[in-house]
This record gives sequence, structure tokens and C-alpha cells, in this order.
Amino acid sequence: MKPKVYIETTIFSYLAARPSKQPITAARQQITRQWWETQRHKYTLVVSALVEAECERGDPQVVARRRQLMDDVSLVAVDQRILEIAGLLIVPGAIPAKAGPDAVHIAAASIEECEFLLTWNFKHIANGHIRREVERILAKHGYCKTTICTPEELV
Repeated sequence: MKPKVYIETTIFSYLAARPSKQPITAARQQITRQWWETQRHKYTLVVSALVEAECERGDPQVVARRRQLMDDVSLVAVDQRILEIAGLLIVPGAIPAKAGPDAVHIAAASIEECEFLLTWNFKHIANGHIRREVERILAKHGYCKTTICTPEELV
């Protein structure tokens, strides 16, 4: 059985966006495209309904590209259990209240028992301090630990 990867919204955004003129963003777009083309088939890809909703925002052409990218990805509903876990993660030192959707992504990945959560969100998800606290909270409550990483790390 293939390992499961929760694909957070930033991955679809980097894949569908027009090439950036900012060097760091352009490099991340290239890394993401390369991962998508060469690595994604090694995993079972999962998104939550929140990712789907977030991908519906913005330029209609980019939205259409994001929809197409999600065609072969499993969709999970955001249910009460996911929202409860997300609530546990919204505490000082972990996820700030203003970043509630980011807590939902982490909770969904945990409930779905995803081995990895793939993201470029360094502010509230792939942040070393937050990641450590999130892992502590999930373990304390008996939930599955998901390795949070970027496409560059999951090669």
C-alpha cells in the first residue's frame, strides 16, 4: 500500500500559478512541479474539503488549473472530529486563532492517518517551533503524527 500524503493548498497554488519573477517563489514552483511530475505517483494523495474550497478562490483560469490538478486526489469531508482536533491545536505556541484553517489541514492529515502533509506554508504549518508543539499535542491526545514537509524534503 502506498503511503498517504495530504496535499495542502499551497502546493496546488504553486503548481497552477503563472511563473513568478521572485527567485525564491520561482524555485519553489519548479521544485513543486518536479515533485508532482516525478514523485506523486508513489503516494496516495488526499485533500480535505477545505483545500478544495481554498482552491476555488482567485483568478478563474488559475482556479480551473487547480481543479484539474485535483482530479486524481481523494477528497475527505471536514467533519466534527477534524474540527475538534483543530481546536486542540489552536493554543499559544502552536497554531494562532487567526490561522484556524491551517489547524484544520493538520487535523485532517492526522485523522486520515497521512504519513506526510505537503506544504509551502512556513508561517503556521511547516514551522519548526509550531511543528514541535503540534506533534506534542497530537501525541498527548492519541492522534496520528503526520510528518509536515515541503516537496523538496519528500524526494
